[in-house]
Amino acid sequence: MKKIGFLSFGHWSPQSRTRSAADALLETIDLAQAAEQLGADGAYVRVHHFARQLASPFPLLAAIGAKTKRIEIGTAVIDMRYENPLYMAEDAGAADLIAGGRLQLGISRGSPEQVIDGWRYFGYQPAEGESDADMGRRHAEVLLDLLRGQGFAQPNPRPMFPNPPGLLRLEPYSEGLRDRIWWGAGSNATAVWAAKLGMNLQSSTLKNDETGEPFHVQQAAQIRAYREAWKEAGHTRTPRVSVSRSIFPLVDDRDRAYFGREGQQQDQIGYLDEQTRAIFGRSYAAEPDALIEQLKADEALAEADTLLLTIPNQLGVDYNAHVIEAILTHIAPALGWR
Repeated sequence: MKKIGFLSFGHWSPQSRTRSAADALLETIDLAQAAEQLGADGAYVRVHHFARQLASPFPLLAAIGAKTKRIEIGTAVIDMRYENPLYMAEDAGAADLIAGGRLQLGISRGSPEQVIDGWRYFGYQPAEGESDADMGRRHAEVLLDLLRGQGFAQPNPRPMFPNPPGLLRLEPYSEGLRDRIWWGAGSNATAVWAAKLGMNLQSSTLKNDETGEPFHVQQAAQIRAYREAWKEAGHTRTPRVSVSRSIFPLVDDRDRAYFGREGQQQDQIGYLDEQTRAIFGRSYAAEPDALIEQLKADEALAEADTLLLTIPNQLGVDYNAHVIEAILTHIAPALGWR
């Protein structure tokens, strides 16, 4: 395990410690700063629309980038069904430049949302013969092409400001961002597709149940299929792979009060839609020695190079910084971190 970061959905409600959208945004910035001071490697956010969660990532990523110096900042993931790839390329380039090239941008076709076909309200509709998933992947391919930085737009012969020669690209352009795009894959097939296009892989706490095996076994097989497809595609750089986990070392009374009872210690089966059976990975909560042994048996965790810790952001910055510190201190070294 080379890198460990946190992943926040940015939930907020009047009944929690994170009571408003402003609280969720500002506390995410504060937690990123605290995580950097603790030595963590990444601060990632999830994007959900029409929900009391984080929804507009680029202002937040730019703010985190301006307030930190070293930590990676990223998403896991942005739903590409809702995105204008050209506008997104500009926003991503700006956020990456503000952060000094630390942006790790996770994108995907998305998951079930709060409203029916929410992307339609954003002005998007699948082309004839397309599904909404196809549309999300098409938007992703356009974004990847734009991030190559090649000119494509015919310049105005009478521009307001002088143009460089040739066709024009979108600005601002951030060199190297194309190699820091990740695809959140819910199936083995989309992981293979992402490898062919040269994207890094993000695999979350759920995936399509394709074999009936335990979640971590299926996820490990997905990662191996991705790496094989990457090799066959002939890419020259080494890809990165992240997995997400809910992990809580029980080191004090607060931990035991919040997570000491028997929780989701087993995988769960559910349906993302009428056709898609999904398997949801277990959570981990135990005393540090027991937790280390449980995590060592997690095959997907052993295959990945990056671990994203899904955090209960509603419990506040101080408590989540405590969880991150406990993992980095008591758990991570035994998993090969650092």
